[in-house]
Amino acid sequence: MVMTTNTTKNTKNTTDATDATGTVNCTNPADPTTAPPRLDFAKTARNAFRALIGFDAAAREGLDPALVELIQIRASHLNHCAYCLHMHTTDARKAGESEDRLHMIPVWREARHFFTAREQAALALTEAVTLVADAGVPDDVYAEAATHFDDTELAHVLALILTINTWNRIALSTAKRAGTDTR
Repeated sequence: MVMTTNTTKNTKNTTDATDATGTVNCTNPADPTTAPPRLDFAKTARNAFRALIGFDAAAREGLDPALVELIQIRASHLNHCAYCLHMHTTDARKAGESEDRLHMIPVWREARHFFTAREQAALALTEAVTLVADAGVPDDVYAEAATHFDDTELAHVLALILTINTWNRIALSTAKRAGTDTR
């Protein structure tokens, strides 16, 4: 049996534009499946946006830039945030990260030899904090991270995990489109 589907779309009264921040604004009054336009968080909540940029910058202080990208990439995978995943893999490549390591981040437990013990501890903590509603942050995960980072570094790693999770939620909530980052 062959099934066919009518894929003809009514494009009358349709607008589909990506604004300067990468937010996709698509509306089609004749098509109820088309999403309404989303707000531009950076413009609409300027003070909150600036505060988050400041928090993000403070979180990165003293951390290895490669570690920063690994954390941001892993959280973005877990949160299904294509916008941030594209941005941070691009940044990681520009910073010299290898394709092999980038491909192994989602399966780092099965490819531990690609990552240092310190990176593995950060990735495990990233997963626990990102998925905190599932099981909290297990004591063993926290303790392992604490063996690889001093208190100040650990606080910065936690802050970075918190900021990327916030950025992911902003990007997902405002329908940011992967590949449209204009930084």
